[in-house]
Amino acid sequence: MQQAKKVITLEGLRKYQEELDYLKVTARNEVAEKIKIAREQGDLSENAEYDAAKDEQRDIEARIQEIENILKDVEVITKRDVKKDVVSIGSKIKVRDFEFKETVDFHIVGSSEVDSKAGKISNESPLGMALLGHKVNDIVYVEVNGNKSKYKILEIGK
Repeated sequence: MQQAKKVITLEGLRKYQEELDYLKVTARNEVAEKIKIAREQGDLSENAEYDAAKDEQRDIEARIQEIENILKDVEVITKRDVKKDVVSIGSKIKVRDFEFKETVDFHIVGSSEVDSKAGKISNESPLGMALLGHKVNDIVYVEVNGNKSKYKILEIGK
């Protein structure tokens, strides 16, 4: 069975590519230098700097592998793919949250790009799924853990 492609915005793709480039070039070189310096200190069996540098190297390699796996089979959503009149992946929307009586901005992104502090919510989250396909002035209900929330879509942008 073929796994469904993950979606990612062009902005998210660029962010991952920049991080991958930094890790492969800069971070790898920096940690290699740390390992070299630690080796020059002699006995590696009790060398905390060497152990720390090797741990850092493992973390860098793990993150490189993680990003490469994310990017291996993604569908990139560009601004051209984002509709103006309906909520889709890549849409930047303004909604009225009736429970908290406030206006909230969201950016619907792929699951690997989520950043709740920046208002980036996943298309796979309950709220993201509920908003997809709706238009300005639509009322959307979202149920999470037995609690039902009500939102009104005020604006849709790219």
